[in-house]
Amino acid sequence: MRHLYTLGILFYGLGIRIAANFNKKAKQWVAGRKGGIKSQTKLQNPIWFHCASLGEFEQGRPLIEEIKRKNPNQPILLSFFSPSGYTIRKDYAQADSVVYLPLDTPKNMARFIDYHKPKAAYFVKYEIWHNCFEQLFCRKIPLYLVSAIFRENQVYFKPFGGWFRSTLRKITHIYTQDENSQELLDQIGVSNTTCAGDTRFDRVLSLAESAKNDAVLTRFCAGGNVLVGGSTWAEDERILEQVLDETPDWKLLLAPHEINEAKISKILARRSDCIKWSDSPEVLPHHRILIIDTIGLLGAAYKLGHAAFIGGGFGKGIHNTLEAAVYGLPVFFGPNYEKFNEAKELIAKGGGMAFETETDAVATLKRLLVDTVKLTEMGQNAKEMVLKNAGATSTILNNSDI
Repeated sequence: MRHLYTLGILFYGLGIRIAANFNKKAKQWVAGRKGGIKSQTKLQNPIWFHCASLGEFEQGRPLIEEIKRKNPNQPILLSFFSPSGYTIRKDYAQADSVVYLPLDTPKNMARFIDYHKPKAAYFVKYEIWHNCFEQLFCRKIPLYLVSAIFRENQVYFKPFGGWFRSTLRKITHIYTQDENSQELLDQIGVSNTTCAGDTRFDRVLSLAESAKNDAVLTRFCAGGNVLVGGSTWAEDERILEQVLDETPDWKLLLAPHEINEAKISKILARRSDCIKWSDSPEVLPHHRILIIDTIGLLGAAYKLGHAAFIGGGFGKGIHNTLEAAVYGLPVFFGPNYEKFNEAKELIAKGGGMAFETETDAVATLKRLLVDTVKLTEMGQNAKEMVLKNAGATSTILNNSDI
């Protein structure tokens, strides 16, 4: 089975190289690995953190920063698989070296591990690379899988998944996000587990404590109720514009998932009540939408808001709901949230609400935005849910042998 897996990895790499001729992200993926392992900074017995992309990095980040707080001299090696994580975090100050993970072949991984000689490795959430884990196991390097989620439809729980299950047994310890994942692992004889929770709760609490104010956002939000559209796509923006047109007491802070000048220009052209952050505008009474066309201000927006609509739920999946919930905002989103435990818990605890259709979203939001008592109650529930789930970082580090 290992030979078939490795062959599949090689074909995957070939496919990426072909796609690099016409796909920007694939081109970055190839270019980032061009220098090879020996072009990477060599550290002295680092602790290695690996994340697929930016979202997983945010889960690993609290662990990195707590290790650095306790031992500032401990080198940290941070690797990414995706360009979207690497390009944004390649200058992350708490990591002593930020690199791309090579393709998961036995030869590549043996070279990578022998070059860097990590004293421990932390892989985040779904990042299970079978050849890499085999090489770490053979060298007796402690390996931890953190903020992990497992579902019964995954290959590990199928009758033909024996080889994949054997990889899980090579992990020193698995820290799951939820009890269901731990129970699934127990059913297949993987008992080296702890239900620690999700480190993102610790991360958003840390972000909320350090969030800075922004003068433009503050001017815009003064004296009104503010709905924040976080990481929105076109379908989310249709909903929010319709809601705004029928709730005159509310303003909208709009933070698109992708800052696309052409799309922003279209919104500005069709709405005279819309301005954008980069113009550092003088806010006039008729301005009701401010587009945040820069990165790094979403926390400041949530801090000023009174309710949040999180984008992506009418597409591939919702974005980060916790970044809004930590500020005590009621959180709303579309129907594609089933893979996100925190969204399900927000709904269960009364701090969040999902909509099945765009029509349903518009009608329900119009009703709720005038019910200040309900919004306040939902916001309190959301904040309490975040506080209750904090602490995964200390659980993991206190039980890891590093």
